[in-house]
Amino acid sequence: MDAADMGQDLERVLLTEEQIGTRLDALAGEIDADYAGRELLLVGVLKGAVMVMADLARRLHCPVEMDWMAVSSYGAGTTSSGVVRILKDLDTDLTGRHVLIVEDIIDSGLTLSWLLANLRSRGAASVEIATLLRKPEAAKVDVEVRYVGFDIPTEFVVGYGLDYAEKYRNLPFVGTLAPHVYSD
Repeated sequence: MDAADMGQDLERVLLTEEQIGTRLDALAGEIDADYAGRELLLVGVLKGAVMVMADLARRLHCPVEMDWMAVSSYGAGTTSSGVVRILKDLDTDLTGRHVLIVEDIIDSGLTLSWLLANLRSRGAASVEIATLLRKPEAAKVDVEVRYVGFDIPTEFVVGYGLDYAEKYRNLPFVGTLAPHVYSD
C-alpha cells in the first residue's frame, strides 16, 4: 500500500520511509552502544509496534530476544480511553533481564506509564523505552523515554504500524489522515 492507494483519505505524508529508516539506523547505533556486552529483551507493544520492532531488531548488532505484549487503552476512536487492559501478556520471565519496551507512538503517556511500572515490578534489571514517535504536547504524565525517533505535532497519524480502526498499518510511511475519514 502506498500514498496513491489511499486516495482522498491521506491528508499528507509526515515522515517518509527513507526518513524512518535513517532514524532507526541511528537509534540502533545508540542502543548497540548502550547495551554492549549485555543481552537485551525487546518487548514490543502490539499491534502498532510490529513494524518498528521488526525494522529496529534487524538493525541491531547486539544479541536480542523478543517478546510481545498487547495492552489497550484505545477503541476504534482517535484518543486514549485512559483505562489499560492486558490483552496478551509476556511469555518471558523478566527477572534480572535488561528490557527495552518498543513502542510505535507515545501521546498521553498513560498506557506507557502503567506498562513501565508493571514491567519494573517483575524484577527486571533495567527497563527503558524506545519509540518511533512521541507527541510531547499531548503528554498527560511525564514518562522518561530513552530513545525517541521523532517528536511530532498532536495530529492523528497512520502508517508504519499505526492504524485507524485497524486500517492503514501497512503503509511504509507515517501520514495524517484526512478529517473526513474519522469525523462522522
